[in-house]
Amino acid sequence: MFAALYLPDFELQAALRHEPVFWTEPAALLDNQEAKATILQLTSSAAEMGVTVGMTPSQARARCLDLLIRSRVLEQEKIAGEILLHHAATLAPEIEATAPGIVTVHFTSRKNCRESVERVVGQLAALQLTAQAGLAATPDLSFLAACLAQPVLQIENAKEFLAPLPLETLEKIDRINRI
Repeated sequence: MFAALYLPDFELQAALRHEPVFWTEPAALLDNQEAKATILQLTSSAAEMGVTVGMTPSQARARCLDLLIRSRVLEQEKIAGEILLHHAATLAPEIEATAPGIVTVHFTSRKNCRESVERVVGQLAALQLTAQAGLAATPDLSFLAACLAQPVLQIENAKEFLAPLPLETLEKIDRINRI
């Protein structure tokens, strides 16, 4: 059994972790590591105002004058990643930092897996990190479940789970993997 712990909008969560009030406000994260700085991630209220990923700050502000723009904070991302790894390590000894904001855990026993993962999701929430988790027979399936979880989803039958999913879901997950 595998579990994937996933922090959606990882970079934005890391940047706003100590300012949780801004999660309900229009806010966006600027990727200023590129030659032309663009919006990397944004809150749902910013998206509702017409802001999209890839916009320049001036384009985003033209759609939402009250938009809070934050730059990526690599040190905060590192800390958030270490917190995620630390809590994942309480689940089982075999863990992998799969990608920024994603950790895969390999359970050698199926006993209390879901309860343990729910505990870790709760611990992360107490640290102002919103996590989603998926449990499944393979690492890839556990990640897919984590992307769709609210906040924990356990897959018992892969065929029944995958059959009704539209292709757009898989494309969305592919975009998450490329970030």
